[in-house]
Order: sequence, then C-alpha cells, then structure tokens
Amino acid sequence: MTINKKAPVIQQDSIFINADAVKVWGILASIVDWPDWNDKIHSVYIDEPVKEGTTFQWRTNGSHIKSIIHTYHINQALGWSGHTFGAKAIHNWYLQSAEHGTKIFVEESMEGWLVSLFKNKLSRILEKDMNYWLVQLKNQCEKVEP
Repeated sequence: MTINKKAPVIQQDSIFINADAVKVWGILASIVDWPDWNDKIHSVYIDEPVKEGTTFQWRTNGSHIKSIIHTYHINQALGWSGHTFGAKAIHNWYLQSAEHGTKIFVEESMEGWLVSLFKNKLSRILEKDMNYWLVQLKNQCEKVEP
C-alpha cells in the first residue's frame, strides 16, 4: 500500500544506520517494544505475531491509534495504516542494505476532517516526530551490546 499522494499532510525522511538490515528490522518489526526505545510512544497492545493483517493499538502524542499492518517484507519493508479521531494515516518504512549499514526511508500521509482543519500544524508535528523516530531507531540499532 502506498501513501495517499493527495492527502493534506505528507512527510518523508531518511537516515543511515550503522547496523545491518537484519538488526534494524528486528528492532523496527518488534512493535511491542517500540516504547522501550521511543519515549513518544507510550503503550502498544498487540496480541498476535507481526505479519500482514495483524492489528495493534498504540498511544503516541496523546492519541490512541488503531492500526493494521499492510506490508511485511522481512528486512525490507514494514507498513501500516491507522486511524484515530478525525484522522487516518498510511505509514511505510523501507530498509535498503548499504555498505557498512542500512539506509532507512520512511513516509506517511494523513487525511481526514481534523487533518484538513489543522494541516499546517500537523505537518510540522509529523515532520518533527518522523525525524525523532528515525534518530531514536538509529540510536537503538547502534547501541554497543556488552
């Protein structure tokens, strides 16, 4: 599933991580552990193995989001769609192996009546949150294990 290129809010970002795609994937795809390394995610509830069609609920930035995984390609891509009051989103992560690490590309589109009303503010928030999430993922992946 691709993002909605006509949505009122669209953001994209990328980062290079000094870890192989297997390690990056292991951390990113372990959805239940997101709050352990991203303090903007306050809780995750998931009661089945992560795969296409898996549903999960999570809290971030004061919002309770209900999501479903639409893309699950091990070590390559993870994507979900989600909705909360007045908004729905499509979020995709892409991993690309590179020399000495992994290039991560992330994109998201947001739409809905609430998003349309506050599109400029929500676009700025999403841009900051997306960058924060990438930096936190990079930090977690590059930790030196004892």
